[in-house]
Amino acid sequence: MTDRTWPTPDDDLRDAAQQACGTAEIFDLLWEQDRNEGPPPYIPVSQVRVLSIVGREYGIGMRALTRLLGAARRPSVCRLIDRLQALGFVERQPCPDSGREVLLTLTGAGRRHLEQLRACREELLLQALGMMPAHQRTAMTEGVACLQNVLLDQPTLRLAPEDAPLSPCRRGRRSPRDHRTRRPAAPPLARGATPLLCRA
Repeated sequence: MTDRTWPTPDDDLRDAAQQACGTAEIFDLLWEQDRNEGPPPYIPVSQVRVLSIVGREYGIGMRALTRLLGAARRPSVCRLIDRLQALGFVERQPCPDSGREVLLTLTGAGRRHLEQLRACREELLLQALGMMPAHQRTAMTEGVACLQNVLLDQPTLRLAPEDAPLSPCRRGRRSPRDHRTRRPAAPPLARGATPLLCRA
């Protein structure tokens, strides 16, 4: 009688990791193929990534953005912001807590562009998802949501306390530098967006 070999927990983890990596690679290819179908103007992936972070972390500082992007030099991130600001997608605001820090927010045009990009990507997935049995879609939705939450709890994807967009000064007190400075209220999240990256 042949002994049966059962998979170990480590094997299950590795299989799941390989599946996730393979899916991420397919997504990269799909987004690249669809780049000419997206809303104008075309912006590279590096700028889309910045739009996504700034849209989720309303009022994020330049220092925190640089750290989340893993950029070695702040000037390279400044150039990304310069290009997005020239397109009318991002605006800079002075930080009421620090004269050397700059806060970043999306403009209405920037938020609309990001929503259109996400809608195009969703359309690419709808046909594939429609071919899956309902119970598999449900399991996938739960699994992907759980994976996203776990990933966004990683220290490298979370804002440090000193980098949080809402400091105690901006939550309620007025800045001692300028009592007239008020941080505008964050706009509501778009449909399907998550208040992450990082709670990102």
